Amino acid sequence: MGDPDPGLFGAPPRIPSAEGLPGWAHSPGFARDGSGFALLASCVGDPAAPENGFCRQHVAVLDAGAREWVLRRSPLPRVSGTDGVSSHLVVLGPGRALVEEGGAEPGARTWFTKDGGRTWRAGDRRTVGTIPEIPVGAALVTDCAEPSGALPDDCERRRLVVVSPQDGRRRALARVPLLGAGPRPQEQPEPDGSWWVSGTDPLTGRAAVAVSRDGGRRWTVTRLPSPATSPGWYTAVAVGRDAVYAAEMGELTGGEPVKNPMRALHRSVDGGRTWQRMWTTGPGEQPRSVLGLPVPGPGGDRHGALGVRERGRRAYVRPAGRRHAPHPPHPAGPAA
Repeated sequence: MGDPDPGLFGAPPRIPSAEGLPGWAHSPGFARDGSGFALLASCVGDPAAPENGFCRQHVAVLDAGAREWVLRRSPLPRVSGTDGVSSHLVVLGPGRALVEEGGAEPGARTWFTKDGGRTWRAGDRRTVGTIPEIPVGAALVTDCAEPSGALPDDCERRRLVVVSPQDGRRRALARVPLLGAGPRPQEQPEPDGSWWVSGTDPLTGRAAVAVSRDGGRRWTVTRLPSPATSPGWYTAVAVGRDAVYAAEMGELTGGEPVKNPMRALHRSVDGGRTWQRMWTTGPGEQPRSVLGLPVPGPGGDRHGALGVRERGRRAYVRPAGRRHAPHPPHPAGPAA
């Protein structure tokens, strides 16, 4: 890999806490300038008559450079407590976000803002037209291509879809990598601007990843040296200063069942053109699962460590020797 811009991997912006906001937060998201959005829900329950419970939904906004979060008008309706909260938020650049009501059907309602949540424009989840590239600020997701409009459990083939930062609408990406019927994109680009999608190699059915460095106009697909011959779930990719890491997720053979099972960790020092397996999950050794993304440390070409979180502990996997060192949870405060 070439020398990355040191600014790409600099210290992240400081994100203030927000103890005074109502309810509990979910779907937080941030833009590169440190601004961000989060959905909040405040629920009232009635144990004697659960159908009488309800949840009020809110939107919290952190403007760029602000010292505190503020509540802005939420477009989301009040929902029944028995329905639960299924809304979702996608950040599309500074001051821009899309709120989705919930539900996977194409006609599900959405709301788009381009002024930090001060105003919202209603829309829906339908994919309309195509787009030749992924614009700056956009998100990369999927919808069902065959049968058109099918719900996730009935979908036979998924396609890559771009959520536009200009209007919040979905448009199919014109050129896509060949990764089987269920490609899974990472919603946002990595710090170096690359976009990654995981799936399966159509010829062998084994785990594969694709990368684009020109906004989705061209893709390079490579097969991972997976320890399994059967398809996994997906692969989570993280780009570090010196190497690219890929956590291959899928069912394990042997050992105690775990949530978020990780089959193997792979490493590439040439931008994803070739891969080396650096960790194979066994029946007893840790780590055996990953929640979220791997966290690369410096020096990935020779001695850097890759951090993963498993069962409330941090484990570090090094390229040489497949060593790991579990750390207990932090004694106070939230887990890092």
